[in-house]
Amino acid sequence: MSAPRIVSLVPSITELLCDLDLSEQLVGRTGFCIHPWETVKSIPKVGGTKDLKFDRIRELEPTHVVVNIDENKKEDAEMLAEFIPNVVVTHPLGPRDNLDLYRQMGSEFDREAQAEELCGKFEAALERVEDRSEQKVLYLIWRDPWMTISPETYISRTLGLFNWTTVPASTEERYPEVDLAEVEVDRVLLSSEPFHFKEHHVAEVEGLVLGAKVSLIDGEMTSWYGSRAIAGIDYLREYTR
Repeated sequence: MSAPRIVSLVPSITELLCDLDLSEQLVGRTGFCIHPWETVKSIPKVGGTKDLKFDRIRELEPTHVVVNIDENKKEDAEMLAEFIPNVVVTHPLGPRDNLDLYRQMGSEFDREAQAEELCGKFEAALERVEDRSEQKVLYLIWRDPWMTISPETYISRTLGLFNWTTVPASTEERYPEVDLAEVEVDRVLLSSEPFHFKEHHVAEVEGLVLGAKVSLIDGEMTSWYGSRAIAGIDYLREYTR
């Protein structure tokens, strides 16, 4: 059987595939797939997660394409299925879903042993999680308009490991707009992605959400599932002290 030719349209899973020793089978990636850089920089780019270059993907003759329900458009996945034999669909909803994700990739690409090794590292990271006092937090992902996350997101559930509860407590939108003047929380977290909040935004938000501690947070460590989630748990263990 010939080796798979994989196009990954999910940045965190591109990194996971590299950590599963599949970098030589990766023939395409998005421009947002930047880790591990020394490995992926030579892999052809096929557009962004939501603005794909279909002709370029077709030229690469992939046997597999990896997509994610939140990251990629359903209609794009359906179009890719017309000329790529295997469309691998992923949808982690919480931190423990990483175990299934590792095993899914391991089974799909004959890397079961490497996948189980990652599962062991992830379980060990979970065991290092310590009790934290409850905190009500607002996690901001965008400015103008201010936008946050719903409790149904991977980010919210990851923060929940540390007893940090995101607001709003319920919403029909996954990424709702929020009026900062109406928010009452213990902390406001300014993510580095998709909007790259910087130090000067801290003072701005402090003036709008009175009484809350405002700080920057590495969005990759809270939102990237895959192998980076292992480091993400340890990062948050220190961050939430």
